[in-house]
Amino acid sequence: MESLYLLIPFSILLIFIIGGLFWWATRSGQFDDLEGPGHRILMDDDKPAPPSDPARQRPPR
Repeated sequence: MESLYLLIPFSILLIFIIGGLFWWATRSGQFDDLEGPGHRILMDDDKPAPPSDPARQRPPR
C-alpha cells in the first residue's frame, strides 16, 4: 500500500511529461506531412549519367 503513495505521483508526472511532449510535437509541425517522406522515396528524379566520351579515354596499354 505504501508503494501507491510513490507510484501515483510518478504516474501523474509521467502523464504531464508525455502530454507536454505531444503538445510540443504538434505545435512544432512534427505531424504536418506524414505521407510526404513515403512518396519522396518512390519518386526517382535522378538525372542519368552523361555518356562517356570515347575520344577522351586513354587507350589500353
